[in-house]
This record gives sequence, C-alpha cells and structure tokens, in this order.
Amino acid sequence: MRLANLNWKSKAVWKKIIGILCVVALFWVAGCVYLYTVMRRPPERFASVMARIPGPVPFLVFPFESLWLRARSGVLHTGDSAPDFTLTRLDKSGQVQLSSLMAQRRPVVLIFGSYT
Repeated sequence: MRLANLNWKSKAVWKKIIGILCVVALFWVAGCVYLYTVMRRPPERFASVMARIPGPVPFLVFPFESLWLRARSGVLHTGDSAPDFTLTRLDKSGQVQLSSLMAQRRPVVLIFGSYT
C-alpha cells in the first residue's frame, strides 16, 4: 500500500492512528509513574535506576523537573521541628544524633551546602 493511495478519511485508518496514540500515551504515563516512584526512593536507588537509562531520555521525554520537585518536596513546613537523624563525625570517631544535641537545650544550627 502506497502512502499516496491511503484514504485518510476512512474510519479504519483513524482507528489505527488513535489506537497507536493511546498506546504511546499509556506508555508515557506508565513511564512518568515509574520515574516518580523511583524519585521517592533513597538517592542510591534513584542513581542506580538513572544509570541504566540512556543519555538525556528522561529529561527530554518526561516532565523530569516537575516530577522531581513533587517527589522530593518533603512534608516539613516553616516552624516544624527537624526530623531526628544520625551523622558520622568528620574524624570518624563516633556519631552525633540530633535529638541528643537538642536535649542539651542549646540552639542547633544545620547548614546544608558545599564548600568546594
């Protein structure tokens, strides 16, 4: 069948086109849901999945930034207490837990950033 002879007004052609578009849309939505659920996992798991996806595909095909901002937004609001966590000291001599510092009734300042 040649493209010039294709009757674009036939119902069968439009059904095939709509069917193909529905399948593509279904795969796109499934990809968005999968990417969103992976983004909500710990960074190590997210990195292992992203390492298997070729090149810039997720950034070009999916709404990556919108999914990322929604998935990693968290639930803390201004004035909420920080969640408890444990970190290893810089000299690796032990660990520091936020709740133990707050029990001393002294202010605790958390600075997140890079000094490189």
